[in-house]
Amino acid sequence: MSTSWQDAAAKKREAISALIPAEWKLDSTPSVQEQVDVTDFIKQYLSEDELAITESDAEQIVGKTTSGAWSAEKVARAFCHRAALAHQLLHCLHEIFFDAAIADAKKLDAYFAEHKSPIGPLHGLPISLKDQFHVKDVETTMGYVGWIGTFEGKKGTGKEKVYESEMVKELRACGAILYCKTSVPHTLMAGETVNNIIGYTHNPKNRNLTSGGSSGGEGALIGIRGSPVGFGTDIGGSIRIPAAFNGLYGLRPSTGRLPYEGMSNSMDGQNTVLSVVGPLGTTAASLRLVTKALLSQQPWLHDPLVHEIPWRSEEEEKIQQLLQFIGESVPKEKKLSFGVMQTDGVITPTAPVRRAIELVTKALEASGHGVITWAPPSHKVLNDTGFNSWVFDGGRDVRGAFALSGEPMAKQVSLYEKEMKEYTASEIAETNVQMRKLKKEYMDYWNSTAKETSTGRPVDAVISPLAPWPAAREARYKYYGYSTWVNALDYTSVAFPVTNVDASIDVKSSDFQPIDDKDQEIQADYDPQVYEGAHVSLQLVGRRLQEEKILAIAEYVGKLIGK
Repeated sequence: MSTSWQDAAAKKREAISALIPAEWKLDSTPSVQEQVDVTDFIKQYLSEDELAITESDAEQIVGKTTSGAWSAEKVARAFCHRAALAHQLLHCLHEIFFDAAIADAKKLDAYFAEHKSPIGPLHGLPISLKDQFHVKDVETTMGYVGWIGTFEGKKGTGKEKVYESEMVKELRACGAILYCKTSVPHTLMAGETVNNIIGYTHNPKNRNLTSGGSSGGEGALIGIRGSPVGFGTDIGGSIRIPAAFNGLYGLRPSTGRLPYEGMSNSMDGQNTVLSVVGPLGTTAASLRLVTKALLSQQPWLHDPLVHEIPWRSEEEEKIQQLLQFIGESVPKEKKLSFGVMQTDGVITPTAPVRRAIELVTKALEASGHGVITWAPPSHKVLNDTGFNSWVFDGGRDVRGAFALSGEPMAKQVSLYEKEMKEYTASEIAETNVQMRKLKKEYMDYWNSTAKETSTGRPVDAVISPLAPWPAAREARYKYYGYSTWVNALDYTSVAFPVTNVDASIDVKSSDFQPIDDKDQEIQADYDPQVYEGAHVSLQLVGRRLQEEKILAIAEYVGKLIGK
């Protein structure tokens, strides 16, 4: 007798819950109405030591574990506990392997006791992973019911028992502790995280809102400090959106900077706009730490698509010199220039996002940096052309995954329910030619800004919204253009927190003039009372393969605005 998809999903859901130790289970969880913000609520269940550990960022944790001040086991147990609580409040975990993590931590402690030195640069650092990474003895469902008990939908391979993604191997070699995999929207193609296994993943700061997607479980877990740093993927904003919605830093590197080898994916083989892997964390320093550690493993020797580019300290050091001038004007010879995107001309950002842009712009100008209006070639044309890559196969890949169980698609990804044509090889080639032309046009525009800046150089980075609102409300993520233009161009980008919604300040404009009906719909969806307290973030965008520079600028800007 075959099992229904509902039964299979329920069994998996219960199996995840059963892996939470009894002493960590909550007697009851408050409704959204009873407790909108659970970022402080969770603290009552943690000891003073657990709070001290889990409120630290990745750099602080590694400072303690690599010196022997904190044992790896103590740190692992603290984050496993907080992650277990987070899942009960937010539905953010797909896989729990706490016992394996604690066993690994004990091995690290034994090594440290014998050698009086750490195993690697991430010794004892807990790292969470989006449920695209393969970890030995752990399933990868990617939110699909039909993938339960299989290896990427294929039964009887036994591969899940031994196979690990390349980055997982490298993180282990660096001394990291892997302990959970986080929730995603089935298909991965949504700015909200929902699937038929664990339901909807909420935003810990404001549970009326989404945690983002598709790395939404990462955003929620790190946002509530159930993880100090984790890894997600980004093909249309899937690292930066959850980072932004949860008040975190998130790095979208250019393709080929970090290893993607051996990970599961949707629409694998589509190479026009590639998905990339990158970190999310509570500080820019956390992102730098794990990125440098991974590059120290020479991933270009194990992933044929990774560029042989070790970490370039000189690129970040130029920017880090600016940190000594926080609170005063930067000398003329050291100042930077920024392009500021107030709107992409398609959808107008809502009041809190506009205020965030103003806060950052004023802080930069007050410090002596140059700011110009960013007026690039049409983002609509760029985004529309790039979007074609998401439907090259006419939805065949994702529909096939749903067909394995017969489960329905969430409305957030209902695009793939429609009958769509498959692109021919010639049509894909035409799209690629058009994308190349659009990239050249954008490059020429960026170069042309040297005529406008006070430095005489093209702008160093662009400040841009990531979404029209601080975070979307459930099933209302209606516009992706502020994130996808970066993917289409394969630029480096870092999401960074700016402020929080203040309903008394971030009011709706009484004289707003919409561009069109879609613009009106999105503006109308913003309600200051619903959004009260939500994180408001922006992104810094640099050119291709400028990870060191843009991370350093994000850290500098963060400190400049008190974040």
